[in-house]
Amino acid sequence: MPQQTQIIATHNGNFHADDVFAVAALKSIFPSVELIRTRDLSVMEKADIVLDVGGIYDADKGRFDHHQKGGAGARENGIPFSSFGLIWQKYGLEICDGNQEVADSLDKNLVSTIDAIDCGHVEGVVTGITLSQTISMFNPTWQEEGDFDACFDEAVAFAMRILSRFIASASGGVNAKAIVASAIEKAEDPRVIVLEKYTPWKTTVLKTSEEALFMVYPSQTGQWRIQTVPVELGSFEDRKKLPAPWAGLSDQELQDVTGLDDAMFCHNGLFIAGCASFENTMKMAEMALQY
Repeated sequence: MPQQTQIIATHNGNFHADDVFAVAALKSIFPSVELIRTRDLSVMEKADIVLDVGGIYDADKGRFDHHQKGGAGARENGIPFSSFGLIWQKYGLEICDGNQEVADSLDKNLVSTIDAIDCGHVEGVVTGITLSQTISMFNPTWQEEGDFDACFDEAVAFAMRILSRFIASASGGVNAKAIVASAIEKAEDPRVIVLEKYTPWKTTVLKTSEEALFMVYPSQTGQWRIQTVPVELGSFEDRKKLPAPWAGLSDQELQDVTGLDDAMFCHNGLFIAGCASFENTMKMAEMALQY
């Protein structure tokens, strides 16, 4: 049986990240979408979903504007909802295959940021190129005779890819928690945590283990790594550095200092080093603990 086409309406002309990502989010779950870009209220009335235009927020009726007097509400942290956030409130969980933790992560790290910028709710001065600015640059410039609708479609395709990667990243982080927690529990020495496969570990280790000093895990190329545990997320200060004599050494020089015949390198910052074998990387850990 053919899937019913969802008719989605948004405003025409110049576009921003909120309406682009809102459409991208909807296209990721509805198999068939007809997009109409208009400000004609009579045309909007026939649409299943209207976003970022129309002056109405009523999720049950498929109306997701935030420009009306009083807006369309805000999060507990004060960030108002734009059309992307309103769409995410209703469809985010479905887009993330029912995983609430992933949906919440997306709202925190992507959706709310775009909403904040669109609503002018940005503390301080935004420096550098933001994702919202990048999306806006898909609009034709004043020197170009571009097709706004065609440019909008290009921006939506780009946003769909970005959205899928944010979901993949958040899902990876959520799924990693149990693996890392198990590795902490199984560790022979609580100061050295061994991962059978590289898994994002910092958040879980910092939240659940005050004793962990070093992480040991295989690299993508098969060799093994030892990495220091920072004192907090984003910090360049570690709970314990690798031995100072190893700093910046590699291959034969590092092998001479450590006595390990397959030692490969140690970063000058003393936060990561490695050997070809697991056994010798664990010996590195022993030396580092004793240093």
